[in-house]
Amino acid sequence: MTTTTGNLETGDSGVEQFGYKQELKRTLKFSDLMIYGLIFMVPIAPFAIFGGVFQSSGGMAPLAYIVALLAMMCSANSYSQMAQAFPMSGSVFTYAGRGIARPVGFIAGWMILLDYILIPALLYLAAGIAMNGIIPELPVWMWLVAFVVLNTVINYLGIQLTALVNKYMLALELLVLAIFLVVGIVAVAQGKGHGFSFDAFFNPGTFSLPLLFGAASIATLSFLGFDGISTLAEENKGTSKSLGRSMIAALLIVGVLFIVQTWVASMLVSDPAALIKNGDPTGVAFYQAAENAGGHFMFILTAASTAIAWGFANALVAQAATSRLLYAMARDRQLPKFLGKVSAKHSVPVNATFLVAAISLALGVYLTLLPDGLIAISALVNFGALTAFLLLNVAVVWWFIVKQKSRRWFVHLVVPTLGFLVLVFVLYNARASAQILGVVWLVVGIVVAIVLYKTGRMKNPVSLVSAAEEPVAKKAK
Repeated sequence: MTTTTGNLETGDSGVEQFGYKQELKRTLKFSDLMIYGLIFMVPIAPFAIFGGVFQSSGGMAPLAYIVALLAMMCSANSYSQMAQAFPMSGSVFTYAGRGIARPVGFIAGWMILLDYILIPALLYLAAGIAMNGIIPELPVWMWLVAFVVLNTVINYLGIQLTALVNKYMLALELLVLAIFLVVGIVAVAQGKGHGFSFDAFFNPGTFSLPLLFGAASIATLSFLGFDGISTLAEENKGTSKSLGRSMIAALLIVGVLFIVQTWVASMLVSDPAALIKNGDPTGVAFYQAAENAGGHFMFILTAASTAIAWGFANALVAQAATSRLLYAMARDRQLPKFLGKVSAKHSVPVNATFLVAAISLALGVYLTLLPDGLIAISALVNFGALTAFLLLNVAVVWWFIVKQKSRRWFVHLVVPTLGFLVLVFVLYNARASAQILGVVWLVVGIVVAIVLYKTGRMKNPVSLVSAAEEPVAKKAK
């Protein structure tokens, strides 16, 4: 049945049925959403963390990415199902809040904030360090400021410009990746590196489950971003199903790319045993593998493309996604009201966009003063995202199986349960520092949630499960 609210082009119900006003502009197609997800995840993301994953996995980086992909695919299914039931901005904050209970939604949103708020700063810092390595005359903080200002201007001018820039950046990243794969495969065929081998997928001499899942907890960083598509639900001009499908499609495509590029790079590592023993303190293991394949030009090409991809393309969409999450939480009175302001001219959450820029700039500059700043913030980003994904998988089971009495056992029970179990094991084997800081953040979030509940701000502007929600839920069953 075609409604008179929401997305008129497709007949999908919009946010009006939940008591909200449609303020954001619906302009994004399936291809825009998928490209957004691909850019957010960065097709060449392993370039920057390859050495760490290689060491942590005992040389089996592709296998670590396979395990991480399995966990993320289960979570992508959960995102897809909840996006159909609740086609609104807010990501896990919205899904857990409406699927389970308001306080649970706040905790999920609070935990994902570790990912969304911190990841732009992480990206800017990583890019600044990479560019400083190429042009050492300019300090890291100057590169960081340049990237923040550029991305903030583009995001302020509207989501359509962001989507257009994404397409060109994705093409450039895929071109660089194609060059590396061709040069790398030819080099392996010529006997460079340590020759053709499947040891990167399974090496009985180094394999252990704790080792593998610990490495997967690092590899997961490369996949974070597919969930950012859900924050654009109110700018999607297609159906709510297309939102979920774009997440799964982007995740599958980038997963294959991650596995292939780390396999080729693993075969081109000069001394695998030394890399496993000593690690990659300078973060150049991948670039050195590329250099082994095609000379110093390949080192410069892969290093520069990483800086641009992380500091410009990825940070651009990260800032956009974060601003939408802040907007959704402010609209529901979980964050200060000023963050819910939308620009009448550009149809973007303007105050949230500028706040993300300010936090990224301040935090990024501060982290340049710390010797292990990049490592610390990476660990926190992963812990926050994976904890939120745990609650998301629970929300799917609770909403569809318990509340809606769904009999789609595979998508509403088996897959989210499998995703939950894999994520628990990954988090259990994560770095101790990430676990400690993550739990501290969780405790602070619980305290804030109690304060919000006591002051009455946990109540929705409309009923959590209004009569208008029922057709949507039934349609998704």
